[in-house]
Amino acid sequence: MLNILKEKDWKRYFKPNTIDAILAEHVWEHLTPEEGITAAAFSYTYLKPGGYLRIAVPDGYHNNPLYLAQVKPGGSGPGSNDHKILYTYKKLDYLLRYVGFNIKHLEYFDEHHRFHFTDWKKKDGFIRRSKRYDERNTKHALQYTSLIVDAIK
Repeated sequence: MLNILKEKDWKRYFKPNTIDAILAEHVWEHLTPEEGITAAAFSYTYLKPGGYLRIAVPDGYHNNPLYLAQVKPGGSGPGSNDHKILYTYKKLDYLLRYVGFNIKHLEYFDEHHRFHFTDWKKKDGFIRRSKRYDERNTKHALQYTSLIVDAIK
């Protein structure tokens, strides 16, 4: 098992600049901001140039107050008792750019609670909790989405 916070684990399984893609669906919100930077820095080190880290986290700018109550740290939803941070696209961008990544936004709500979507391919990293693939969403309402970005080395 890879502990994304321990360099010895990364070194055990990989060489720097060798990974094409890393997928992390609903992982980073379980890390403190400092741990998030550490994990992002290790990801950056081990990704190939042009490789990417696809991250999906609960979206702090989501337009549904019930969603926010469920996913915030200490919220009412499953697993939220261990959430350390509720990211917005701005907070996540800052963290990822800090370690050197370029960012491609795939799905997110902005500070005006408007939803933004850039088409992305399932084969490049499937995110179940997304606009297209979460069964809670309907044609008329987005009940559960994630803030999804590709962080590109």
